[in-house]
Amino acid sequence: MSRRFKVGVMIESFRLGVKAGIEKAKEIGADGFQIYVTQGEMYPDNMDQSKRTEFKKFVADLGLEISALCGDFDWVKGFLDAEHNKENIPRVKKCVDLAVDLGVKVVTMHIGHLPEDESDPVYQEALRTSIELAKYAEERGVVLATETGPEAPAALLAFLKKIPSKGIGVNYDPANLVMCGPFDQIGGVNTLRDYIAHTHAKDGVCLGGGDWIEVPLGQGGVVFPYWLAALDKIGYDGFLTIEREVGGDPVKDITEAMQFLRSFEGKDLPEIPWS
Repeated sequence: MSRRFKVGVMIESFRLGVKAGIEKAKEIGADGFQIYVTQGEMYPDNMDQSKRTEFKKFVADLGLEISALCGDFDWVKGFLDAEHNKENIPRVKKCVDLAVDLGVKVVTMHIGHLPEDESDPVYQEALRTSIELAKYAEERGVVLATETGPEAPAALLAFLKKIPSKGIGVNYDPANLVMCGPFDQIGGVNTLRDYIAHTHAKDGVCLGGGDWIEVPLGQGGVVFPYWLAALDKIGYDGFLTIEREVGGDPVKDITEAMQFLRSFEGKDLPEIPWS
């Protein structure tokens, strides 16, 4: 029988601004939220200590939890570009420091689309940067979670195993695996089980030829009963954070996504044949 997962919302998906978005998350019954801290009022340089304390209290007073911060400054370049990393590394470290001050354990980002050849200088740059940042995060009790999608889960796992730190993890987005591959959205949970620190609840369709489309939850290729069962099977107890990056009525779509995920609570889920 399905247990109750914690369900969150990506605040930017509402397109209402920071505080109004957080209040809307509370209104529709979210347990918490994820928020971008790469620009604007939430950028670390714009959050002095008093603002950090104030924001933390604002969230606590609403009875919400911050599931993760998003420290993704460029999802295409990720950690792949040496010149970009000169400015990216210190910025990500600031996001980790902000997470500590806000009591948040996860900062999500994109490493970038890894080359298949591990000797490729781009691969090695991504590895060097990931090792440095994962060490920094671990020392502060934070996990840097890279989002799934650009490569198969097994390829991502092989990369993560090269990083000698508990400060690296995965933000598991099944829709990205559907849209970008399609890759194994269910088996990937088992493949990456030791690294999953956060998830995105999103849906989409692979159109072929490198094209895809994001759609409301339950209308695309993500097999949610099996995905939830797989997360339950590995003992994942973190957030399912709803992300809606397109659409003309995000509040409606996110509210319906919340109801969709809650509809699985207390119901029998499929058996997952993993040991």
